[in-house]
Amino acid sequence: MRTWERGAGETLACGTGACASVVASVLNNRTGKKVLVHLPGGDLLVEWSGDNRVLMTGPAEEVFEGEIPL
Repeated sequence: MRTWERGAGETLACGTGACASVVASVLNNRTGKKVLVHLPGGDLLVEWSGDNRVLMTGPAEEVFEGEIPL
């Protein structure tokens, strides 16, 4: 999956978008309810459970550090 954010361009990952993509894929009979989503920033495992909850697991990485001058 690839995500484009207005004003920022392509992003490395989007958990919300990954979860929504899995739900849409299941509803359209494209995948099962447990999917490994490949993103430029790394893979996420997304599972849409029977109680209608979506669980996402994967790594969290620091990609930016900055300071705001006072």
